[in-house]
Order: sequence, then C-alpha cells, then structure tokens
Amino acid sequence: MTAPLALTGTPGTGKSSVARALARRHRVVEVGDLARSLGAGRGRGRSVEVDLPLLRRRLLRPGAWGDIEVVVGHLAHLLPVRRVVVLRCHPRELERRLVRRRRGSAASRKENFAAEATDVVLLEAIGPGRAVWEVDTTGRSVAAVAR
Repeated sequence: MTAPLALTGTPGTGKSSVARALARRHRVVEVGDLARSLGAGRGRGRSVEVDLPLLRRRLLRPGAWGDIEVVVGHLAHLLPVRRVVVLRCHPRELERRLVRRRRGSAASRKENFAAEATDVVLLEAIGPGRAVWEVDTTGRSVAAVAR
C-alpha cells in the first residue's frame, strides 16, 4: 500500500474533529499512536514524545503503513507522504477556539496564532513531488470540512 494522506494543521484548526468524522469511512491513525506502534514514540503525560527521525526511517520500510489511509497530527506533514491536507483557520478564530476549549497556556496560544498567521505548517508541507491542499475550517462544520 502507498503512504496515506496526511491531515495536518496548527493546533486548533480541527484535525482531531475532522479525523473522527473521516474514521467512519477510512482507516485513520494519529501520529502519536503510529509512533508508539513502531517504537518511535513514548508517553509523556497526556501527550506522546515522537522521535521524528526514527519514525520517518521506520515508515520507509515496505509495508510499514499497513492499511492506514489517513495519518493525522500537527507533525503528519513531516512524515514520508506525498499527499497533504493542511487545515487552516483565521488566526482570530483559532485563538477563540483555543481559549474556549482551554487548550494550552496563553503563551502557546499566542505561538499558535502566529504560526497560523505566517503559514508555518503550509510552508513546511510544501515539497517536491507532493500534492498539498489547504482547507479553510473557519466558520465551517466538521462534516463540511470532512466532505
């Protein structure tokens, strides 16, 4: 099987929500879970610390992806994939979402605001031989974005 589609974006753009909707029809895996399963990640509190170079090497092995169709996470675009969907959100809406959900500290929310405003994930995702799509989640339902 070929490498899956990467679903990525700045924290708060809707990756997890869209991934849950996609999981009804597709085999979806979070980067952290994938890293743990391949021995390239370890639990650290509620998150997973990913050894990105090791994970990338392990994913280059034949059959490493198995039946995974979508890999989701803010690191997904850094994996050896050819198709990337970058979820985008207006920075002010992103900030409102993060505050409303009490995600991260004020400093990390400010960092995410700046990352979204300056296209950090998009610029990291662009590369030779890659197809990259941007999907704006601002004011859109999860179902609409997943479609």
